[in-house]
Amino acid sequence: MMLRGNLKQVRIEKNPARLRALESAAGESEPTAAMALALAGEPAPPAPVPPEDHPDEEMGFTIDIKSFLKPGEKTYTQRCRLFVGNLPTDITEEDFKRLFERYGEPSEVFINRDRGFGFIRLESRTLAEIAKAELDGTILKSRPLRIRFATHGAALTVKNLSPVVSNELLEQAFSQFGPVEKAVVVVDDRGRATGKGFVEFAAKPPARKALERCGDGAFLLTTTPRPVIVEPMEQFDDEDGLPEKLMQKTQQYHKEREQPPRFAQPGTFEFEYASRWKALDEMEKQQREQVDRNIREAKEKLEAEMEAARHEHQLMLMRQDLMRRQEELRRLEELRNQELQKRKQIQLRHEEEHRRREEEMIRHREQEELRRQQEGFKPNYMENEGERKHG
Repeated sequence: MMLRGNLKQVRIEKNPARLRALESAAGESEPTAAMALALAGEPAPPAPVPPEDHPDEEMGFTIDIKSFLKPGEKTYTQRCRLFVGNLPTDITEEDFKRLFERYGEPSEVFINRDRGFGFIRLESRTLAEIAKAELDGTILKSRPLRIRFATHGAALTVKNLSPVVSNELLEQAFSQFGPVEKAVVVVDDRGRATGKGFVEFAAKPPARKALERCGDGAFLLTTTPRPVIVEPMEQFDDEDGLPEKLMQKTQQYHKEREQPPRFAQPGTFEFEYASRWKALDEMEKQQREQVDRNIREAKEKLEAEMEAARHEHQLMLMRQDLMRRQEELRRLEELRNQELQKRKQIQLRHEEEHRRREEEMIRHREQEELRRQQEGFKPNYMENEGERKHG
């Protein structure tokens, strides 16, 4: 039962006894589950009947899902968008919504009745996965529905990442182009960064903007001048693949299916050409490995040259800074000398002014003394003249 994998994250609005019964019955056979429900005071669910024209009718017990989000997961993203194919041409939007009403309120509903397909966006990726697993292949008006995750048209692959770039830094860097729904740095089985990542935007315009800006310029995420390489992300369906029911039964199909899977016997026509195919594959593998080695050596050489150039650049900056500081010191020394010279000139002017005032004062005193002497000499002269006349 699908309940086993999801029961811990689903909030079921039922009584605790029923919840405990469901938990204990998870993964058991249908009779065991029915017995557990009976012990909890609940009636056993009816046997599931494949719906013909009413796929929205609930099968078994009812699960009321209120929240199915992982910690930090954003809601209604492109990763929660489902493609629904092989729809009846007379389906209405209400009928389409009713198909998914068990899985929460959708935020986007689109139907192309002429071509028989539609899109719907659910709250979380987990809800979308549950809806896809439960409804894919469901019969609606004699037509089996085909449900897949919609192609993410706003996803970019980011290469040439520095080992110090994290998911958070990648999201922060690309958020300048528009809202980012998800940003992941790909790591290997040991948790070491592979130098690659992907960014999923909420819409196509910011993705195109990021693709154009990073293609025309050099977008750096860290101190090292190592630009990221941004490309549209290749879309692969590695989950559902190509089931037999979707194979087109063409003439080529029937011709190739005449023989079952087998090992070619040595010495036969099949073995000869199978060996040549394997040799060609081995040659391709060796050439790819050689190309990878050449690229790796070229990158290592470029990194070494970059480090040497960085060191030389830092030395040049240090020399320029030293020259700038020396020039600043020379200028300050020159200003200091000019200030000292100015002060010296001011002091000389003050001394000259003081000397001039002293000389002026001395001259003034001498003139005053001479005037006093002259004034004292004139009365005495007059008295002497008078005495001579009377004598």
